[in-house]
Amino acid sequence: MSSINENPKIINDTDKPLETDYNQNQKVDINVLKARAKAIQDKENIKNSILILVIFTILAAAGIFFSV
Repeated sequence: MSSINENPKIINDTDKPLETDYNQNQKVDINVLKARAKAIQDKENIKNSILILVIFTILAAAGIFFSV
């Protein structure tokens, strides 16, 4: 039975020790990181281009509609 004055035992990920063996053995290739960042940026650029195209299409359609 726990009392009201007892502190809860919360374990966060920050409380756990880091796995140093795993971090030291794994190497990171800068070219892989650059390729991953470029892929993410290309995906965002495509989304932005599509959004701009849709906005211009809506503006053009509204302009044609209101001019007639």
